[in-house]
Amino acid sequence: MILPIYLYGQPVLKKVAEDITPEYPELKQLIENMFETMYNAEGIGLAAPQIGLAIRLVVIDLDPLSEDYPEYKDFRGVYINAHIVETSEETNSAEEGCLSLPGIHEKVTRPARIRVQYLDENFVEHDEWVEGFLARAMQHEFDHLEGKVFSDRISPLRRQMNKSRLNNLARGNVNCAYKVKRALR
Repeated sequence: MILPIYLYGQPVLKKVAEDITPEYPELKQLIENMFETMYNAEGIGLAAPQIGLAIRLVVIDLDPLSEDYPEYKDFRGVYINAHIVETSEETNSAEEGCLSLPGIHEKVTRPARIRVQYLDENFVEHDEWVEGFLARAMQHEFDHLEGKVFSDRISPLRRQMNKSRLNNLARGNVNCAYKVKRALR
């Protein structure tokens, strides 16, 4: 089922998400709904707060990028109770966009490598170092679990330059090709 994506200005996007247990109601269906919602919006990642749930659940599918990044052919991941526990000092910058901030794209500087701890969809524990585009995607999505969006990571000058677009989003003034939950006016 395709769910509405919560847009910038929705309070859930500013909440720190809670860990979940294997007993979380209909988790398997929720994960499938998140993938379906993400694909419908032509995204590569989606965090549960973006569908209105303040829980630590993220889905990522990098297969659509496999033409440019062959290492991500058939890559699809589920991250439950994910936390970044260590980062490299080395950083890189790249343009990012977000399904919750449609129409806004900005260059964001992030650590080049991250150490993440998470549970997969079978609640198997993982503790690994990640780099490349996957590290960027994870950091972007895991930010949602900490109540942050990528515009919180850009320079004050760039944030000021986007202020009117962000305000329009917060007021619900946006047209999207996918189902959304507009911010409260």
